[in-house]
Amino acid sequence: MKPLFYLLCSSLLLVACNTGTTVKEPNLSTSTWQWQLPPSFPTPFVPASNPMTAAKVELGRHLFYDERLSGNGLQACATCHLQQKAFTDGLMVAQGSTAELHPRNSQGLANVVYNATLTWANPALTSLERQMEVPMFGDNPVELGINDANKSQVLQRFEQDNQYQQLFKQAYSEQNQPINYANIIKAIASFQRILISGNSRYDQYNQGQATLSDSELRGKNLFFGEKAECFHCHGSFNFNDQVRHAGTRVIETPFHNTGLFNIGGTGEFPFPNRGVFELSGKPQDMGKFRAPSLRNVSVTAPYMHDGSMPTLEAVLDFYAAGGRNITQGINTGDGRNNPFKSELITRIDLNEQEKADIVAFLKTLTDDEFLHNPKFANPFLSKNP
Repeated sequence: MKPLFYLLCSSLLLVACNTGTTVKEPNLSTSTWQWQLPPSFPTPFVPASNPMTAAKVELGRHLFYDERLSGNGLQACATCHLQQKAFTDGLMVAQGSTAELHPRNSQGLANVVYNATLTWANPALTSLERQMEVPMFGDNPVELGINDANKSQVLQRFEQDNQYQQLFKQAYSEQNQPINYANIIKAIASFQRILISGNSRYDQYNQGQATLSDSELRGKNLFFGEKAECFHCHGSFNFNDQVRHAGTRVIETPFHNTGLFNIGGTGEFPFPNRGVFELSGKPQDMGKFRAPSLRNVSVTAPYMHDGSMPTLEAVLDFYAAGGRNITQGINTGDGRNNPFKSELITRIDLNEQEKADIVAFLKTLTDDEFLHNPKFANPFLSKNP
């Protein structure tokens, strides 16, 4: 299989090894993109306004890892999205470039190209381009911290860099002045779209290339069976329930209240983490959040939108109980009785062995190739493209 960035060579000519003839290198900014997808993965949806090119992806990879893309030059996209953690950060909640804490846990970027919405609880953010504006320019909380006072200075860092001058020229060859925020956003979104994970041991098992232990098989049967019924929210090829690809005709974007809180028995979740309710103001949206993909879930702890579940075992206990009962403190309340809780969340009679089996199965969803793929790695540290 050819490397994803095989087109990105520095010479002006490519030598066709099979014929010995010399051919002209294609225009990297307009060459047709070739997806390299795992078996059974559908072709991703890409907006017509931002077609995929190899040059744009490579530019986006550099920008994703560059701390100069922040107001104070201290934080990159990759600061909150570490490859070895499936592009999460291992913290309860994210921390911005000014050390301000985000109210929510950093979400993973594995297979983000297939997500119908892009955040924990905003149905309106449906494109990577639109979502990228939030960490770049948002001020509540501050993440990358680019604002009217420093945006020219930030852009100047790239305008004065010889390498970036070349990368932007390759990616946007039709433009006279390609170094701008619109192109930065498009390039990063293009890089994020190639972060595809589909070579876990479970995937290999489905292809007849690996085996699962007895415990893992029992966990698989529980996960997809009528007892645990995890598949209701995590049953797609991406192990979530919001999926969009090039062939999607009807886009579904469910959000769920799982009974994590029920402050004072009123159904309330703690501000500002009240889910879709924060935007809609509708009582029935209180505590509704998007179900994340479970791919690589064993390396993305802590869990839930607020990072309040430290381990997979704790998550299994929570779902088996049908919600969380908080018995003291400002958030006291029995989440099992939350009036807005999803009907899918009910008590599950799981013994300790069954919980352990489900956890064992979830660990088979780890894709080690994805976690160490040099094509997704920091280009400033790696010699490989």
